[in-house]
Amino acid sequence: DAGVHSKAWYAATCDRKMAEDALYRSNKDGSFLIRKSSGQDSRQPYTLVVFYNRRVYNVPIRFIESTRQYALGREKSGEERFDSVAEIVENHQRTSLVLIDSQNNTKDSTKLIHIVRVS
Repeated sequence: DAGVHSKAWYAATCDRKMAEDALYRSNKDGSFLIRKSSGQDSRQPYTLVVFYNRRVYNVPIRFIESTRQYALGREKSGEERFDSVAEIVENHQRTSLVLIDSQNNTKDSTKLIHIVRVS
């Protein structure tokens, strides 16, 4: 188990649109939640949804079968790996998360500050 089910930031029944709407309503940089990924793929079970600079970013959370760990985004060399999704959140509450906008080819970064609950 990824350690998500009892967490305030985990939106169990939330889809992408609901998550994005909730974050736009919060309108605070560093607002975030974690939802199940749309694809229901065991290799990418969750998505970290972050609001920054009037944009919502959907960051895939990958499950790495060989090490039973989790990582953010596309696989890259030297990436940070975590034993649970909760560890990813705790880490990025302390250290900035890089947000990559693939359409505009820009990079931003923010910490995970405000937990957003989806009603």
